Amino acid sequence: MLFGNLIFYLFVAITVLSAGVVVFSSKLTYSVFALLFTFFGVAGIYVFLEADFLAAVQLLIYVGGVLVLLLFGVMLTNKITDVRISQSSVNRIIGVLISLGIFGILAYVAVTTVWNSVGDRVITETVSTIGTLFMTKWLLPFEVASVLLLAALIGAAMLARRPQNSREQS
Repeated sequence: MLFGNLIFYLFVAITVLSAGVVVFSSKLTYSVFALLFTFFGVAGIYVFLEADFLAAVQLLIYVGGVLVLLLFGVMLTNKITDVRISQSSVNRIIGVLISLGIFGILAYVAVTTVWNSVGDRVITETVSTIGTLFMTKWLLPFEVASVLLLAALIGAAMLARRPQNSREQS
């Protein structure tokens, strides 16, 4: 149990420290790479919470999709000489005060709340239950959300694409 606690605290430390690098780094590339470690740390914490589906989604969606997209965006726009890419932090004092206030509220709630315990029950069917619910009870909302996301993707591609006529006019 002690070894498991040490690994858990290691994941917490990785998550918090790399999130700090994301926020306080002046280099955008360093922030994106630190975000990678933040996402991996959160996935590790999900594993310790026995939320294996959320850990897999964290790795597939955030690390595999969002982070790679951000990394390509930073790397490709870094070669543009007309645009200056920088990350400046303004109002750090206000940000720190707001963050400390939110942390204080969350700490107070965490300490004063009476948490329900599941006891010694072992959760074994998280992914199976979610998959069954997705393919039975929640199939229609799941498919509607996928069609909506596809329409948003097509719309974003249409807006990002420059029409041929505007090139000739400029």
